[in-house]
Amino acid sequence: MLATERADPRYAGIEDLSTLDLARTMNEADASVSAAVAAVLPDVAAAIDAVADRLAKGGRLRYVGAGTAGRMAVMDAAECPPTFSTDPDLIKAVIAGGKAAEGGAVEGTEDDAAAGEAAMADDGIGPADAVVGLAASGRTPSSSQRSARPGGAVR
Repeated sequence: MLATERADPRYAGIEDLSTLDLARTMNEADASVSAAVAAVLPDVAAAIDAVADRLAKGGRLRYVGAGTAGRMAVMDAAECPPTFSTDPDLIKAVIAGGKAAEGGAVEGTEDDAAAGEAAMADDGIGPADAVVGLAASGRTPSSSQRSARPGGAVR
């Protein structure tokens, strides 16, 4: 079982915690995010540089994801035009399950490689574009990675 699918032991007995203890526990968990990001900053910087290079050459950015990670991608992409004055077509998110998954779970769609391939083809993804996959588990099946690269090695 993936770590993202297991119960976090910090929350065992959550129903017995005071509101303050619950807030502290959640804050402590949130604090671990900075350390996790710090550990991979060279990879983050390389990804930013690769995406920026594609955009500078006329490519587009597409986030792809499922579930919560996909919904976070949808929110981030939606904020780019008002925050950074980007063209609305420059940065978009593709979420497994389509529009229905933006507001809630659409179970089983994250493993539908044919639907993922169709979504990329429908958007005209090509070698000039950057495709960033988001996964809470930190891994994505290789079939999904291949299906996101029609017409060239889009990473």
